[in-house]
Amino acid sequence: MNLPPAPPAVRPPDEDPAIYREALKTGAPTLFGIGAWGLVVGVALINSGLTLAQAIGMTLLVFAGSAQLASLPLIAAGAPIWVVFATALVVNLRFVIFSALLAPHFVHLPWKQRFLLGYVSGDITVNLFQQRYPTEAPAPGKVSYLKGLIIPNWCAWQAGSLIGVFLGSMVPPHWGLGLAGTLAIICILVPAAMTRASLVGVIVAGTVAVLAYRMPYKLGLLAAVFVGMLCAMAVEELSGKGHKHD
Repeated sequence: MNLPPAPPAVRPPDEDPAIYREALKTGAPTLFGIGAWGLVVGVALINSGLTLAQAIGMTLLVFAGSAQLASLPLIAAGAPIWVVFATALVVNLRFVIFSALLAPHFVHLPWKQRFLLGYVSGDITVNLFQQRYPTEAPAPGKVSYLKGLIIPNWCAWQAGSLIGVFLGSMVPPHWGLGLAGTLAIICILVPAAMTRASLVGVIVAGTVAVLAYRMPYKLGLLAAVFVGMLCAMAVEELSGKGHKHD
Protein backbone atom coordinates (compact mmCIF):
# COMPACT_ATOMS: atom_id res chain seq x y z
CA MET A 1 0.00 0.00 0.00
CA ASN A 2 1.47 3.35 -1.08
CA LEU A 3 1.29 6.09 1.50
CA PRO A 4 0.65 9.66 0.32
CA PRO A 5 3.75 11.87 0.38
CA ALA A 6 4.23 13.90 3.49
CA PRO A 7 3.29 17.55 3.07
CA PRO A 8 6.26 19.92 2.84
CA ALA A 9 7.32 21.55 6.08
CA VAL A 10 5.90 25.01 6.54
CA ARG A 11 8.57 27.63 7.19
CA PRO A 12 7.79 30.05 10.03
CA PRO A 13 7.05 33.61 8.87
CA ASP A 14 10.13 35.80 8.45
CA GLU A 15 8.34 38.97 9.53
CA ASP A 16 6.80 39.63 12.93
CA PRO A 17 6.13 43.18 14.23
CA ALA A 18 6.40 42.09 17.87
CA ILE A 19 9.85 40.58 17.27
CA TYR A 20 10.90 43.72 15.40
CA ARG A 21 10.01 45.80 18.46
CA GLU A 22 11.90 43.35 20.65
CA ALA A 23 15.00 43.87 18.50
CA LEU A 24 14.62 47.65 18.77
CA LYS A 25 14.69 47.41 22.57
CA THR A 26 17.65 45.01 22.51
CA GLY A 27 19.78 47.18 20.24
CA ALA A 28 18.84 50.57 21.71
CA PRO A 29 21.61 50.66 24.39
CA THR A 30 24.30 50.33 21.69
CA LEU A 31 23.13 53.25 19.53
CA PHE A 32 24.86 56.00 21.50
CA GLY A 33 28.23 54.28 21.15
CA ILE A 34 27.63 53.70 17.45
CA GLY A 35 26.71 57.36 16.93
CA ALA A 36 29.78 58.53 18.86
CA TRP A 37 32.01 56.24 16.83
CA GLY A 38 30.44 57.58 13.62
CA LEU A 39 31.04 61.16 14.82
CA VAL A 40 34.73 60.46 15.34
CA VAL A 41 35.07 58.88 11.91
CA GLY A 42 33.21 61.76 10.28
CA VAL A 43 35.58 64.29 11.85
CA ALA A 44 38.55 62.20 10.72
CA LEU A 45 37.20 62.07 7.16
CA ILE A 46 36.89 65.82 6.75
CA ASN A 47 40.13 66.60 8.62
CA SER A 48 42.14 64.17 6.50
CA GLY A 49 41.86 66.40 3.46
CA LEU A 50 38.84 64.86 1.74
CA THR A 51 36.36 67.24 0.16
CA LEU A 52 32.86 67.48 1.59
CA ALA A 53 31.45 65.41 -1.28
CA GLN A 54 34.17 62.76 -0.90
CA ALA A 55 33.65 62.51 2.85
CA ILE A 56 29.88 62.18 2.50
CA GLY A 57 30.26 59.62 -0.28
CA MET A 58 32.70 57.55 1.76
CA THR A 59 30.55 57.45 4.87
CA LEU A 60 27.45 56.49 2.87
CA LEU A 61 29.13 53.84 0.74
CA VAL A 62 31.76 52.40 3.09
CA PHE A 63 29.80 51.19 6.09
CA ALA A 64 32.92 50.21 8.04
CA GLY A 65 34.49 52.77 10.36
CA SER A 66 37.63 50.78 11.15
CA ALA A 67 38.39 50.34 7.45
CA GLN A 68 37.85 54.05 6.84
CA LEU A 69 40.21 55.05 9.66
CA ALA A 70 42.79 52.51 8.49
CA SER A 71 42.63 53.80 4.92
CA LEU A 72 42.73 57.55 5.62
CA PRO A 73 46.38 57.78 6.78
CA LEU A 74 47.43 55.68 3.80
CA ILE A 75 45.55 57.93 1.37
CA ALA A 76 47.00 61.04 3.00
CA ALA A 77 50.52 59.58 2.84
CA GLY A 78 50.17 58.75 -0.85
CA ALA A 79 50.49 55.01 -0.28
CA PRO A 80 50.11 52.70 -3.29
CA ILE A 81 46.50 51.91 -4.05
CA TRP A 82 47.10 48.20 -3.50
CA VAL A 83 48.23 48.92 0.08
CA VAL A 84 45.03 50.91 0.73
CA PHE A 85 42.83 48.15 -0.66
CA ALA A 86 44.78 45.36 1.06
CA THR A 87 44.54 47.14 4.41
CA ALA A 88 40.79 47.74 4.07
CA LEU A 89 40.30 44.14 2.94
CA VAL A 90 42.15 42.62 5.88
CA VAL A 91 40.45 44.92 8.39
CA ASN A 92 37.09 43.86 6.97
CA LEU A 93 37.80 40.13 6.74
CA ARG A 94 35.72 39.66 9.87
CA PHE A 95 32.65 40.39 7.74
CA VAL A 96 33.29 37.16 5.87
CA ILE A 97 32.85 35.35 9.17
CA PHE A 98 29.72 37.36 9.93
CA SER A 99 28.28 36.45 6.53
CA ALA A 100 29.02 32.77 7.13
CA LEU A 101 27.20 32.96 10.48
CA LEU A 102 24.12 34.66 9.02
CA ALA A 103 23.92 32.74 5.73
CA PRO A 104 22.20 29.56 7.05
CA HIS A 105 19.44 31.68 8.61
CA PHE A 106 18.57 33.52 5.39
CA VAL A 107 19.61 31.18 2.58
CA HIS A 108 15.97 30.90 1.45
CA LEU A 109 15.68 34.64 0.75
CA PRO A 110 16.26 36.21 -2.70
CA TRP A 111 19.89 37.18 -3.24
CA LYS A 112 19.08 40.88 -3.49
CA GLN A 113 17.49 40.84 -0.04
CA ARG A 114 20.40 38.85 1.38
CA PHE A 115 22.82 41.34 -0.17
CA LEU A 116 21.11 44.31 1.49
CA LEU A 117 20.82 42.59 4.86
CA GLY A 118 24.48 41.60 4.74
CA TYR A 119 25.66 45.04 3.65
CA VAL A 120 24.00 46.81 6.59
CA SER A 121 24.91 44.18 9.20
CA GLY A 122 27.80 44.95 11.54
CA ASP A 123 29.74 43.63 14.49
CA ILE A 124 27.20 44.35 17.23
CA THR A 125 24.11 43.45 15.20
CA VAL A 126 25.49 40.03 14.26
CA ASN A 127 26.49 39.38 17.85
CA LEU A 128 23.05 40.29 19.18
CA PHE A 129 21.32 38.27 16.47
CA GLN A 130 23.39 35.19 17.35
CA GLN A 131 22.40 35.55 20.99
CA ARG A 132 18.71 35.60 20.05
CA TYR A 133 18.96 32.82 17.45
CA PRO A 134 21.93 30.61 18.43
CA THR A 135 20.96 27.77 16.08
CA GLU A 136 20.09 27.62 12.39
CA ALA A 137 16.71 25.99 13.06
CA PRO A 138 13.77 27.81 11.43
CA ALA A 139 12.15 30.26 13.82
CA PRO A 140 9.56 33.00 13.38
CA GLY A 141 10.60 36.60 12.88
CA LYS A 142 14.28 36.18 12.04
CA VAL A 143 14.20 38.81 9.30
CA SER A 144 12.25 41.20 11.52
CA TYR A 145 14.73 40.76 14.34
CA LEU A 146 17.73 41.43 12.12
CA LYS A 147 16.03 44.48 10.61
CA GLY A 148 15.20 45.77 14.08
CA LEU A 149 18.92 45.65 14.88
CA ILE A 150 20.51 46.86 11.64
CA ILE A 151 18.20 49.73 10.65
CA PRO A 152 18.64 51.79 13.86
CA ASN A 153 22.33 50.85 13.88
CA TRP A 154 22.82 52.17 10.35
CA CYS A 155 20.83 55.33 11.08
CA ALA A 156 22.82 56.06 14.26
CA TRP A 157 26.09 55.55 12.42
CA GLN A 158 25.17 57.75 9.47
CA ALA A 159 23.75 60.48 11.70
CA GLY A 160 26.88 60.61 13.82
CA SER A 161 29.19 60.40 10.83
CA LEU A 162 27.42 63.12 8.85
CA ILE A 163 27.39 65.42 11.89
CA GLY A 164 31.13 64.82 12.20
CA VAL A 165 31.65 65.55 8.51
CA PHE A 166 29.75 68.84 8.58
CA LEU A 167 31.07 70.04 11.92
CA GLY A 168 34.56 68.53 11.77
CA SER A 169 36.33 71.65 10.65
CA MET A 170 34.80 73.61 13.54
CA VAL A 171 35.67 71.17 16.33
CA PRO A 172 38.70 72.40 18.32
CA PRO A 173 41.49 69.85 18.82
CA HIS A 174 41.46 70.22 22.62
CA TRP A 175 38.06 68.48 22.70
CA GLY A 176 39.99 65.24 22.59
CA LEU A 177 38.09 63.40 19.88
CA GLY A 178 40.93 60.90 19.66
CA LEU A 179 40.15 59.78 23.20
CA ALA A 180 36.42 59.75 22.40
CA GLY A 181 37.08 57.52 19.43
CA THR A 182 39.14 55.14 21.56
CA LEU A 183 36.40 54.95 24.18
CA ALA A 184 33.78 54.35 21.50
CA ILE A 185 35.82 51.48 20.06
CA ILE A 186 36.25 49.96 23.53
CA CYS A 187 32.48 50.10 24.09
CA ILE A 188 32.00 48.15 20.86
CA LEU A 189 34.94 45.80 21.37
CA VAL A 190 34.32 44.57 24.90
CA PRO A 191 30.93 42.89 24.26
CA ALA A 192 32.36 41.20 21.16
CA ALA A 193 35.42 39.78 22.97
CA MET A 194 33.57 37.48 25.34
CA THR A 195 34.95 34.18 24.02
CA ARG A 196 38.44 32.78 24.54
CA ALA A 197 39.25 32.90 20.83
CA SER A 198 38.15 36.50 20.33
CA LEU A 199 39.95 37.62 23.50
CA VAL A 200 43.20 36.00 22.35
CA GLY A 201 42.79 37.64 18.95
CA VAL A 202 42.32 41.07 20.54
CA ILE A 203 45.36 40.70 22.83
CA VAL A 204 47.63 39.43 20.05
CA ALA A 205 46.46 42.08 17.58
CA GLY A 206 46.99 44.85 20.13
CA THR A 207 50.48 43.59 20.96
CA VAL A 208 51.52 43.32 17.32
CA ALA A 209 50.08 46.79 16.57
CA VAL A 210 52.24 48.33 19.33
CA LEU A 211 55.40 46.44 18.32
CA ALA A 212 54.94 47.20 14.61
CA TYR A 213 53.90 50.82 15.10
CA ARG A 214 56.86 52.24 13.14
CA MET A 215 56.29 50.18 10.00
CA PRO A 216 55.81 52.35 6.88
CA TYR A 217 52.36 53.02 5.39
CA LYS A 218 50.75 51.87 8.65
CA LEU A 219 51.44 48.27 7.65
CA GLY A 220 51.69 47.46 11.34
CA LEU A 221 47.90 47.64 11.50
CA LEU A 222 47.64 45.22 8.59
CA ALA A 223 50.02 42.81 10.31
CA ALA A 224 48.20 43.14 13.65
CA VAL A 225 44.81 42.30 12.17
CA PHE A 226 46.20 39.37 10.18
CA VAL A 227 48.17 37.82 13.07
CA GLY A 228 45.34 38.41 15.55
CA MET A 229 42.83 36.78 13.22
CA LEU A 230 45.08 33.73 12.70
CA CYS A 231 45.58 33.32 16.45
CA ALA A 232 41.85 33.59 17.12
CA MET A 233 41.12 30.97 14.43
CA ALA A 234 43.80 28.67 15.89
CA VAL A 235 42.35 28.94 19.40
CA GLU A 236 38.85 28.30 18.05
CA GLU A 237 40.08 25.23 16.19
CA LEU A 238 41.96 23.84 19.19
CA SER A 239 38.98 24.47 21.46
CA GLY A 240 36.71 22.59 19.04
CA LYS A 241 39.06 19.61 18.99
CA GLY A 242 39.25 19.63 22.77
CA HIS A 243 35.45 19.49 23.06
CA LYS A 244 35.34 16.56 20.62
CA HIS A 245 37.83 14.57 22.69
CA ASP A 246 35.81 15.27 25.83
